[in-house]
Amino acid sequence: MELMVLLNALVTRLLFVLHSLIGVWRVTAVKKEPKYWLLALLNLLLCLETGLTLKFKQGRGYKWFSPAIFLYLICTVPSLWLLEIHHGTQYCGNEPGAVQMNVSNQDFNQSRDTSHGNEGTGHHIIQTAKVFVNHLSTICETVWTLALHQTFLLLLVVGRWLLPIGVEITRDQLSQLLLMFVGTAADILEFASETLDIEDVRKNYALINAILAVWTWSMLQFPLDLAVQHIGCKPTASTRRIPSLLLCRYSAELWNIGVSLFIQDGPFFIVRSILMGHFRIFNQMLVFFTAKNILVVTLQLYRLAVITLDFRATILQKSRKEVSCCPCEPYEASTHATADQDTEMKEFVAFPPKEQSQAPSEDQ
Repeated sequence: MELMVLLNALVTRLLFVLHSLIGVWRVTAVKKEPKYWLLALLNLLLCLETGLTLKFKQGRGYKWFSPAIFLYLICTVPSLWLLEIHHGTQYCGNEPGAVQMNVSNQDFNQSRDTSHGNEGTGHHIIQTAKVFVNHLSTICETVWTLALHQTFLLLLVVGRWLLPIGVEITRDQLSQLLLMFVGTAADILEFASETLDIEDVRKNYALINAILAVWTWSMLQFPLDLAVQHIGCKPTASTRRIPSLLLCRYSAELWNIGVSLFIQDGPFFIVRSILMGHFRIFNQMLVFFTAKNILVVTLQLYRLAVITLDFRATILQKSRKEVSCCPCEPYEASTHATADQDTEMKEFVAFPPKEQSQAPSEDQ
């Protein structure tokens, strides 16, 4: 096992566990109930996955799916749910988003002088760490929650970058996937922060749960790598069917369209439309991003129509070539036509198109 592969696999998962524990700590501090530390037990799943990956895959990734990213979602999402539900019970003092600091530099200096005069460097480090933790605890809850959202999405992208890749995905495909994830993360963060910060939404507990459910649903696209990988079907009897041929040739494009319509832009548009249509909530950013979702959904449907028409034209062109055989020798013509069809079908399936569409799913 290569040293760098092992190091990347362990360091990335260690970052996931650390961030998850910070989220659990914030939930425990906000709820003021030690029982929420039980959420930290979810990290045992990530530790188990690490051991199995190192043993059976030598630290490298899997095809089409990242168990480490999926388990990181399982470890972190419950903490963010609890923090968002508890969001309305504490506000920042004077300005929205302001950080309330009750510990000054004099506290650090006083702690340093006392510990240095009494017990030496080791005790000084412990005391300084305690003061630093108390300092962090004075930060406003809303700032903590937003920071956890931001670092969560950043770690998903950076972690996917650092995790060792499998043999099925190339570095070029990984770079395309990461660029798509950056835009996706920005869109998801905007959706969560912009909708949940509305005062009328905060007064409706059911609406908060619905928004968080859509947010969680949109996060499920991060463990999957289908956006840049083709299925690569083998020429069999089942792949001769039109839907199978379409899926084999345009699997990555169809996945991107499906993600936009059913996981990201489609659900986001539905939620924002309900906020404006049913609850009569209007603001400039909400209207803008609703229009953006409409535009993206329309473009994705247009892209789907283009792919379908292009595939249909290709199939019709191949059918005309088969029909144009000489009718004088039906058996021989039929034999040649069947052989040509098998050859063309193998080329059609084995060599997917070089161009891969990039779904416009980010806010730009």
